[in-house]
Amino acid sequence: MKQPKFYNHWILIIVLALVSIGLVMVLSASGGMADYRYGSPVKFFLKQVLWVVLGIFSLLFFSVFDYNKLKKFVIPLLILTALLLISVLLFGTTVGGAKRWLRFGPVGFQPSEIAKITVIIFLAWYIDRRTSKIKNFKDGFVKPFFVVGSIVFLIFLERDFGVPLLIFLLTIILLFIGGANYLYIIFAGLSAVPIIIYVVINEPYRLKRITTFLNPWADPQGAGYQLVQSLIAMGSGGLKGVGLGESKIKMLFLPDPHTDFIFPIIGEEFGFIGTMLILSLFLALFIFGIKIAVNAKNLFGTLLAFGITVMITLQALINMSVSVGVIPTKGLPLPFISFGGSSVLVMLTSVGILLNIGKQLRYDE
Repeated sequence: MKQPKFYNHWILIIVLALVSIGLVMVLSASGGMADYRYGSPVKFFLKQVLWVVLGIFSLLFFSVFDYNKLKKFVIPLLILTALLLISVLLFGTTVGGAKRWLRFGPVGFQPSEIAKITVIIFLAWYIDRRTSKIKNFKDGFVKPFFVVGSIVFLIFLERDFGVPLLIFLLTIILLFIGGANYLYIIFAGLSAVPIIIYVVINEPYRLKRITTFLNPWADPQGAGYQLVQSLIAMGSGGLKGVGLGESKIKMLFLPDPHTDFIFPIIGEEFGFIGTMLILSLFLALFIFGIKIAVNAKNLFGTLLAFGITVMITLQALINMSVSVGVIPTKGLPLPFISFGGSSVLVMLTSVGILLNIGKQLRYDE
């Protein structure tokens, strides 16, 4: 019997490379702004280092924690996630018009980040238990969408549209992979269209994002400002970039360049080559993650690995697409790279689970 392929080694190398790039770019992108606002150019960098260290410990723990034992914690995890999301609505901190953060002293946390991995674990567990009934309307559509919909609704009340959309897409994909009736999946997708249209039209700022996306140059100093600055940064980088730390756009032109719009700073400082490197790393992560999913020893592992892999790479694709004006603005950070403790902690934890699934692959025939 042949030994399983060492996909874990490559995934760990890729993730550590992305995290390292992220730390460098957070320091580069936030240094000037942090010094101007807070008198410390390393303020955000040090915070990110602390979260990365915590995330690495979480990764190491879950890489040796048998992922099959997660089945025992599905219901408690769903309840905990729901309680945290409700707590945000009641006691959360509002930033930029959205109430998404719980604060414990100087530490802030976004429960919606936990919701992503919670939904993936729930769906993998649910589909694994309902394999024989997954094509039924009740078991393959009503029940999973009711649970996921409840979580999504709580996140939506936080005035967050990006995470609910990502979770909805993950749900559609995992149910399809799990063998649910494709007609129900199509129905779910079509049913979401009028809801999305209503949500966009009902909130002026969301409608403005759509019109701005279609023509950001129509209002370059107003609604289109962020996207215009992002496009200028990407174009200024050329092939090789202007060099690490030499970005001009980050100097108070692009708002909070260390967060969701860090990709344009990479494009400006490292050019087309730098952006293609980031894209290639996420593509490689996707390939090795899918290989683990295909070779997992049980259906639960397959769905869990597939969900984690798609969550990370789909979010990365959405973030980069927003930065270059391919899709309207969504509040999703670039995994492992954007500043944000909640995101990097959950992403590294998810990778730890993926690595544990990779340790238990089926032997090749």
